[in-house]
Amino acid sequence: MAIDDPVQPAQEAEAAGPAPAAGERGTWSALRPLVLRVHFYAGLLIAPLLLVAAASGLLYALSFQAEKFLYSNELQVPAGERSLPLADQLAAARDAHPKGTVTAVWPSAEDGATTRVLMTTPEVEEGKSLAVFVDPYTAEVRGQLTSFGSSGALPLRTWLDELHRDLHLGDLGRHYSELAASWLWVVALGGLLLWLGRRRTAKRDLIVPERGAKGRRKTLSWHGTVGMWAVLGLVLLSATGLTWSRYAGENIGAVQDQLGGATPVVSAALTEGAGGSGDAHEGHGGGDGAGSHEGMAGMDVGIDNALAAARQAGIDGKMSVILPSEGSGYVVKETDTQFPVHLDSVAVDPADGMVIDELRFADYPLLAKLTRFGIDAHTGVFLGLANQLALAALAFALIMLIVWGYRMWWLRRPTKDRRLSAGRPMPRGAWRKVPVTSLLPLVALIALAGWFVPMLGISLLVFLAVDVVLGLVARVRARTGTAA
Repeated sequence: MAIDDPVQPAQEAEAAGPAPAAGERGTWSALRPLVLRVHFYAGLLIAPLLLVAAASGLLYALSFQAEKFLYSNELQVPAGERSLPLADQLAAARDAHPKGTVTAVWPSAEDGATTRVLMTTPEVEEGKSLAVFVDPYTAEVRGQLTSFGSSGALPLRTWLDELHRDLHLGDLGRHYSELAASWLWVVALGGLLLWLGRRRTAKRDLIVPERGAKGRRKTLSWHGTVGMWAVLGLVLLSATGLTWSRYAGENIGAVQDQLGGATPVVSAALTEGAGGSGDAHEGHGGGDGAGSHEGMAGMDVGIDNALAAARQAGIDGKMSVILPSEGSGYVVKETDTQFPVHLDSVAVDPADGMVIDELRFADYPLLAKLTRFGIDAHTGVFLGLANQLALAALAFALIMLIVWGYRMWWLRRPTKDRRLSAGRPMPRGAWRKVPVTSLLPLVALIALAGWFVPMLGISLLVFLAVDVVLGLVARVRARTGTAA
């Protein structure tokens, strides 16, 4: 939720019903002004960043279906009777791009779908691949596009993903998305507390917009009820977004490692001490493989035999075949992220086609599974179209919450002032009314959250410093006016 109503109008208070009990009043009535002030300032100042993140996230969620239409020539072909060997399809891609280095192959997973051959080339920037699309029935090259990440995002989705992540500004731009993600859960949970703690005559008004409400009260009703429905999704978006942020992401990764929840990786090493395939092929924004099949010394059973060995080991469906490099073998991975997921993987020795290691998703630590589910859900690949529609709905809800929040703030402005003015926040000093037994644990919790999520802690200190300065300026002006 973005911004709540800082002051209840008298008519709302009259219709709100009986006052809360003494015990409830002693705790919540003391905390409410503090929560309200933080919610107000956070919503007012962070909302522009959240608006950009929500708008770009909405476009990103819709880009999955748009890519199918925009790149239909590369992605789809007329279904044939029999697919050619994968080696022939790979050879066609190499002939079309002789300067490229093949890193991975995504075999056609369904009738009428092309095979995707991923290459590194001098023309493609680091971290991305050139995806060459090959007709599996004729070995005709249908086209080539830049591909990014283990999800195979094509140019449209890649551009929108980078807009959402860093505004196309690189590491500097990542601060915007981390700041937005750091505050989203605070604003959402703060809004939830304010909405639940609000007195109302009918319980249905908690989850359904109030009938007959007008003006600010109507806006507040829509703001609160939509926020009530969206709060869980917004908190999950915030948490999963922070997992690959620059600063908070490091802390989350360290905790995950300490709890034994690191994502395991299948070992493709052929000799003791040789490196495996690595984890760069997993997760959001990762590359699509390193190393090369060309120029490898020794025997090679070929990609078709390696794929057959993987299938005998139970690997099937949508797959990615990472070609061997010096000291490592083939890595064949399932890539079906739709529930129930199929993410098993095996490593195959290129010399004899024997499986040298295997990793089942069922054997992942629980925390690693949850992390994978969370990231895939955030990026729209976990449940396919249903996931993408849910993301689009959440993004649109957040946009409307921000619009309603700013509208309430604007409607609170003093209308009798001659100069342009805006809505006022809750008065300063709300924290002084909070009992020490509640204040001290609250301060400790805020300090811990600010340390663990650095962008939250730093920005909160800046907000406090600015608020103190403004308070001092207002006090000086008041004294000056009194003296005059």
